[in-house]
Amino acid sequence: MLIEDYRFLDALYMTIITISTVGFSEVVPLSDYGKIFTIFLIVISLGVFGYVLTSITRLIIEGVLHQSFKEYQVRKKIVKLKNHVIVCGYGRNGYQACVELMEHDEKVVIVEKRDHVIERITDIPGMLYVQGDASSEDVLEVAQIRRAKALITALPNDADNIFVVLTAREMNPGMRIISRASNFGSDVKLRRAGATNVIMPDRIGGQRMAKLVAQPDVVEFIEYILLQNTKDVQLLEITCTNMAQSNMNKTARDLKLRELSGANLIGIKTEEGSYIFNPSPDIEISHEDKLFVIGTPTQLGKFEKVLNNGV
Repeated sequence: MLIEDYRFLDALYMTIITISTVGFSEVVPLSDYGKIFTIFLIVISLGVFGYVLTSITRLIIEGVLHQSFKEYQVRKKIVKLKNHVIVCGYGRNGYQACVELMEHDEKVVIVEKRDHVIERITDIPGMLYVQGDASSEDVLEVAQIRRAKALITALPNDADNIFVVLTAREMNPGMRIISRASNFGSDVKLRRAGATNVIMPDRIGGQRMAKLVAQPDVVEFIEYILLQNTKDVQLLEITCTNMAQSNMNKTARDLKLRELSGANLIGIKTEEGSYIFNPSPDIEISHEDKLFVIGTPTQLGKFEKVLNNGV
């Protein structure tokens, strides 16, 4: 407009076709000053355009490649997993379940389909995840469900949890399945679908609040043992499958479990599924039993050693 005395529209038109390198003819033949200005405009605009294009391309390609590489690394780790736990849904319950499992050194794979939640998961170093619908067989296959030892489904909708339980039970009949239930009556349906245990957060929350009024110290004592991340004392379930042949059908008194380990046997789950609380020292221990033992990690290690290696 200043050099050639163009109208605004003509000047804008000439600038656009010059920057875009379209190369249409001039609106009005350029003077020498106009030609010099056009040369500088082309050189500068090409540089700016090239820089912007390169920057945008780099951001897109690096972002896509980086995300693809991260997903490849995660899938590579998941393929090698065995005896891990699959957590379906990374809401409040799913998050807390993952925290507790990782504190107990369990291997965890999260199945979640919401994009914004996946972005939050990817920010956690070492977290393994699969994005998709947890009721899909293909998604559960990617999570290596056939080699998993347990599945926790903590989806907010009970119907979704039922579908997940049905699919998971069919794909891995021997695994333990824990499901969340929101509505009363859904727990029965979930057990029929194949859930090993059903947890109702609202019911548990109400019971806990009532017990904190009636038996506050008992609740806090049990929580300290079960829920706190402490190395002072642990309550452990020990199977007798690997029990030494010499220990078969002996009593707890004969095995001297308390004397040799320092850990306390507080309960037994029998082969029939019944529970024996505070068992007598004279009760016989079978290789099909599961023992509930309380003690320090060192005492628990000695207890297993005595049980599996013999007195």
